[in-house]
Amino acid sequence: MRTSQDENIDVKNTEIPIVGPAKIQNPSACGQFVNEDDAVLVNISRRNVDGSGKSKKHPKHVFFEPAGPREKIYYDPSKTKCAVVTCGGLCPGLNDVIRAIVMTLHHGYHVPSVVGIQYGLAGFVPEQGYDVVDLTPDYVSRIHEFGGTVLGSSRGPQDLEVIVDALERMNISILFMIGGDGTMRAASRVAEEIHKRGLSISIVGLPKTIDNDINFASPSFGFDTSVETAGIAIKGAHIEATGAPWGIGLVKVMGRDAGYIAAQSALSCQEVNFCLIPESPFDLHGENGFLAVLDKRMKKRGNAVIVVAEGAGQELLEESGKTDASGNVKLADFATLLKDEILSYFRAKDIEPTLKFIDPSYIIRSVPANANDRIYCSFLGIYAVHAGMTGRTGFVVSRWNGRYVHIPMDLVTKGKKRINTQSNYWRAVLESTGQPMSMKNR
Repeated sequence: MRTSQDENIDVKNTEIPIVGPAKIQNPSACGQFVNEDDAVLVNISRRNVDGSGKSKKHPKHVFFEPAGPREKIYYDPSKTKCAVVTCGGLCPGLNDVIRAIVMTLHHGYHVPSVVGIQYGLAGFVPEQGYDVVDLTPDYVSRIHEFGGTVLGSSRGPQDLEVIVDALERMNISILFMIGGDGTMRAASRVAEEIHKRGLSISIVGLPKTIDNDINFASPSFGFDTSVETAGIAIKGAHIEATGAPWGIGLVKVMGRDAGYIAAQSALSCQEVNFCLIPESPFDLHGENGFLAVLDKRMKKRGNAVIVVAEGAGQELLEESGKTDASGNVKLADFATLLKDEILSYFRAKDIEPTLKFIDPSYIIRSVPANANDRIYCSFLGIYAVHAGMTGRTGFVVSRWNGRYVHIPMDLVTKGKKRINTQSNYWRAVLESTGQPMSMKNR
């Protein structure tokens, strides 16, 4: 899934750092290696990379490095020890990625030791007292059947020097860090500290966010599963809404800064009448506000299904001023306010609506990955290992323009991907729901 935000980022340097030259023959039995002359075009439109929107007769071409096994690797597999850590909130597919990394290291490269760091970056801190987990093929063989992460997770920063100290003590060669943009920023700083110390340790990032808002991750893993699971709740809301007089189904889904789950779910179900997202501000009251538009819908059809992303409508509420352990601003509870406002609005008209409020957020993020995400996660884990064994560091593995690629971490962490409300994608959502382009009072 592409948005103009990705293409507006000024992409100049896509070179991936290495900890040293690759001189060891790759032991992979497949014998099919990446052609080093191959490349993946970053921008496929004529839009300037600076986002000006002015067409160039001869636009500058910028390329990402393709992922895949190389003929030569940097690390000697027989002497290599790897570690895996999962950070931030849960997301479908975490166990699938862990499994793919472990299986590829053991069976593809015959790496003798892979350890799991428990409970995110906190697992590196000796005072926390968390033991490492020995990730063997037997240990991970069936973990993909379950949601969550077998390693546990946590939020919040940890001392970079403490993390690198721990990597040195454990004699880790490659650290695979699975997490969101905050984790990728931490990974970039860890890589910098490693470089400053002159160590030969690779940091490989695998971008994870259920909100699908990481730049150059199109889409992020687990997103397909989250939309599928949200669809179950939406279908339930539709049944409730059509099964009662003046019925309204209100479903809250995740999406702090980007409304991709809400929008994609609306397109998937075709039963959503209003999709409220952070990128498209609206008014509640007034002749063009949401409540007036909802009123027209109810008088015409007698029911409505509303999907609201958790970050929608924040401009209508007072900011909490509080942050979570990751530094994210704690969102106000707009969905509850919306429910109360809908009930008050119609009761003032002597109408008693039947409103069912469904919040499946934590179910959505904790279920096992579906078939599409399992395949995607397997590729990400496999390609992460191929890249890490060559000594590449300070990058993420992602899918871009239909290919798996290596992307510098500084590109991934430059802001967040959001829905372009002038795009064909958002227009399709509006056409599906039937809601007006704007619910703002002029």
